[in-house]
Amino acid sequence: MTGGTSPFQRVENGVVVSVRLTPKASCASIEGIAETPGGGHALRVKVTAAPEKGRANAALLKLLAEAWGVAPSRLSLVSGHKDRRKRVLLEGDPTRRMSGLQAWLAARHG
Repeated sequence: MTGGTSPFQRVENGVVVSVRLTPKASCASIEGIAETPGGGHALRVKVTAAPEKGRANAALLKLLAEAWGVAPSRLSLVSGHKDRRKRVLLEGDPTRRMSGLQAWLAARHG
């Protein structure tokens, strides 16, 4: 599930996750998978923080770290610092990270 309907892409030092972020939402949540204009897929994530001074990005990383049970230091924003479309790197063994993310996604979103 590295392409197609998956927002996850295995890379040398972990897994890159495509995200569609909605800032200033009424509550923070991971909503599921959304199709992107280019035919790919991204996690739909909402945070309550405003998109100013990196607050929404920080809230995104914190929410993902909590959801995936990883240290926040294992996550970094690869691209999309000022865009709703973002790419987040989850560092670690790519095979283990991909398996963990796929299991999380299947358990959460079927």
